Formats: sequence, C-alpha cells, structure tokens
Amino acid sequence: MAMPVRLPPLNALKAFEAVARHQSVKKAAAELNVTPAAISHQIKGLEDYLGVPLFLRLSRGLELTDAARACLPKLREGFDNLAQAVERLRTYKGGGMLTVSAAPSFAARWLMPRLHRFFEAHPEIDVRVSARLRQVSRGGRGAAAERATIDAWLADSDVAILYGRGDYPGFRVDKVLALTITPICSPKLVTDPEHPLAWPRDLKHHLLLHDDTGELYDGVSFWEVWLKAAGIDGVDLSRGPHFSHAVLAFEAAVEGHGVVATMPVLAEADLHAARLVTPFTLRAPLTSAYYLVCSEAAAARSVVAAFREWLLAEAAKKQEL
Repeated sequence: MAMPVRLPPLNALKAFEAVARHQSVKKAAAELNVTPAAISHQIKGLEDYLGVPLFLRLSRGLELTDAARACLPKLREGFDNLAQAVERLRTYKGGGMLTVSAAPSFAARWLMPRLHRFFEAHPEIDVRVSARLRQVSRGGRGAAAERATIDAWLADSDVAILYGRGDYPGFRVDKVLALTITPICSPKLVTDPEHPLAWPRDLKHHLLLHDDTGELYDGVSFWEVWLKAAGIDGVDLSRGPHFSHAVLAFEAAVEGHGVVATMPVLAEADLHAARLVTPFTLRAPLTSAYYLVCSEAAAARSVVAAFREWLLAEAAKKQEL
C-alpha cells in the first residue's frame, strides 16, 4: 500500500492561492482577514516546507515562479472540490436529502408521472431530480462510455438511472425495466384511407421517425432491430428525421408526422389516452435496459434504500399497453 502524502498546512495553501490570484500580499490578507505579515509568514513557511520558491520578489511586485505556476491550477481545483464537498455536507440535512440523476426520456415519461407516490410515502425525504445528458458520440459506445457516464452522474448524485447493459463492477446495480420496442404512431395513420397500417410491410408507405437511443448507445437502430424480428425487408431506413431522445420522437408521432420504433413503456400516458397506438403486436426485446446504479456507500443510506425499494416495486407493477 502506498504511503499517504503528507500535505502542508491548509492555511498556507490558502494564503499562496490568494496571493497568486491577487498578485498582492495586502489584498490576499484583506480577503483572508489576517495581517499582511501573517500572509508573508505563511508563504515563507510553505516555501521552506516545499523546498522551492513560489514568488519572485521584484521591484514592481510579485511574480509567480514556474513551479508555482505549474501547481496552481490543480490547487485551485482542489479547493473547488473541497468547497463542493463541504456544501454537500451542509445540505445533507441529517440524511433526508436524495439526489437522483436520470436519462431525460425516462425521467419525463416514466419517473415523473409516478414520483408523487414516493413523495406521499416519504414526505420526510427531500428529493432532487436531474435529467442528465450522456455525452456520447456515435463512436463512443460500450462499457467505457457507460462507466464514464455513471462516474459523472454519481459525482453529484446519490443514485443514477440510465439506459445500458448493467455490467458496472464496483457499484450496486438493479435492473429497473427490461425493454422492448415496437412501432408507435398516431391512430390516424392506422386508418389512413390511402395507406392504412394493417401489416408491417405497410411501413414502406409511411415516413419513419428515428429514436436514436439504440444507434447511439448500442450501435444498432431500433428500426433495424424490430424489422429483423418481424422478418421484413424492403423498408428504406434512410428516410425520416432522427431524434436523440425518445420524448422528442413521441411528440413528432403524436402530431402524426410518422411512425417511430421505440419503447412503449415510455409512452404509457399517450397510449392510454389513445393519442398514440401500437399498430402491431410484435415487441422486439432489447439487450439494454434501465438500471438503478449507486455506490455501495450510498446504498447503505436509508433514503437510498427507501427509493430503491419504491422504484423496484413501481417497475414490477404490470402495465397493460
């Protein structure tokens, strides 16, 4: 095991950062509410501790040495991290706060219509939900990209709910929803007098809307997955607009602009209200699913345990779509 690095006094580091920022001992002293002599003493002690000079004392004032200039960005980053950690402790409220990061379509279409039931069951828990974007390019898929997303989301959240494969070593992982896809559209397209949607082969007469979730994160489009499962060819997949999130594709479908192959579990409200319909019975299963992910330390918190229990119970309820 590596020996821990012995750090210099925090006050000395704060004095150095303040002087470097202001280029003035006097201004740094005013900011830290100490005397200029105390600041000078802290800087001299830090230089002795490190064995390198931090400032050049010139007639026109102070100038950072190369060594000081090289370390300053990381020092400032460290102070920022300390401030964030202290703020999280300050707002912890005795364990009554829960921060949740979730994929936007899942948050808007599945979580939010149900979350009021968690509020009612646990009024003592202060819930904060953040719909988070995964910064993944078309070439950045797979386990590494998913792990990067989890690390980023859990940096400032207790739990994350995301679309993925679920293989996340070192984390507590629960499958929330297994997923299927099927074509979804406005009911008026099903009864279109010129080209009704009676059979899957009729799709070639309609504009295809593309929910790019599958292509972005799994490397294969939802339309490809469903048409292969249906045994249908001759449908031009190069046609139609693309949407980075299912919620956007649903809005286009509700307006009757075309047919989208996507996850019916995210369209519950529109399907129940008959704003959207699923014209075919075939549901093609996806390899990916929605997972609840948190650190083992977070899993031990009572608020996280309560949310996990509630979320999995909600997901287990049978939904007839």
